[in-house]
Amino acid sequence: MSGVYRDIDEQNLVRLCSDKDRQAQMELYNRYAARLFTLCRRYSDTSDEARDLVHDTMLKALDRIDTFTYSGKGSLYAWISRIAINMALNNIKRYKFRFVRQDAYAMETVPEPAPEALERIPEEKLLEFISELPDTQRTIFNLFCLDGYSHREIAEKIGISERGSTSLLAKAKHQLKKRINDYLTDSEH
Repeated sequence: MSGVYRDIDEQNLVRLCSDKDRQAQMELYNRYAARLFTLCRRYSDTSDEARDLVHDTMLKALDRIDTFTYSGKGSLYAWISRIAINMALNNIKRYKFRFVRQDAYAMETVPEPAPEALERIPEEKLLEFISELPDTQRTIFNLFCLDGYSHREIAEKIGISERGSTSLLAKAKHQLKKRINDYLTDSEH
């Protein structure tokens, strides 16, 4: 009987999940777990940690499904992804943030990689470079560059100043440029 709800729209899927329909809940999980894993992996040190975060996110989403308001196609995933990001940030704040003070102005100048050179780098490699950033830098880079949060929102979410968010983003971008340039240099030889 698997796949009974595979073609159901988001609104009806939410209604059935609210009614505690186990097959609908399974469909919700099957529909979004892979995308959530990719999102959670960006905020986690390990795949196991990301899987735990996906599991916890889905439990929280199902527990709060009655609070979801449909606002168009894709709004259900957007709602669940916000839950995942908030849970990841809470986890990071609780266990991981290690602030290393560095003067952003003391960093050596690293040239911008050429756009056509960037296109030669596999997406998996870029994600690997991001995952190697220190926790705070990786989190701020993800929130700002990939998830569209402002520095003000980031500051509020993780308990730092806007200036601190800006500085840590600059450091993250600096490290990424350096890794990308090294990769491009190595791949030419």
